[in-house]
Amino acid sequence: ENTMGAISTATDACSVVKDTDLVIEAIVENMGVKHKLFKELDSIAPQNVIFTSNTSSLSITEIAEVTSRKDRFGGLHFFNPVPVMKLLEIVKTADTSAETLSALTAFGKKLGKVTVECSDTPGFIVNRLLVPNLAEAIKMLERGVASAEDIDTAMRLGAGHRWDLFNLLIM
Repeated sequence: ENTMGAISTATDACSVVKDTDLVIEAIVENMGVKHKLFKELDSIAPQNVIFTSNTSSLSITEIAEVTSRKDRFGGLHFFNPVPVMKLLEIVKTADTSAETLSALTAFGKKLGKVTVECSDTPGFIVNRLLVPNLAEAIKMLERGVASAEDIDTAMRLGAGHRWDLFNLLIM
């Protein structure tokens, strides 16, 4: 209850960014749209505010490029469904300060997440490993190697996957 009382939301980010410590952006995966938002927020937010993106596919370094706070910029990659999935990938750029990284890690732990650090690389950790597996599963299905059900069963029982690959594709 105390945590929820400390969280505020708004549809106009500029109206609340002056009174926050951390911005977590989770808008459309379009670099131009993200640049427009962060450029505007950067001109309004106090210099101590940390900016983050929840992108799962775009470069954190490139998103941060339009700001004057590259040392206070990182990625917080949450997984869906957020209340259920325990993992939080914390993405650092070459410019992310140790202080920012520490603050992001502490934030993730306060949320009850298991945090992992990752340098800014395409797909970060999970998607960089997962997407090729999903692509191969689709190829196997298309080639008639096995049914979707058999591929999922094989990966669940043979590789210890908790989630079926084809169910992940529709999430």
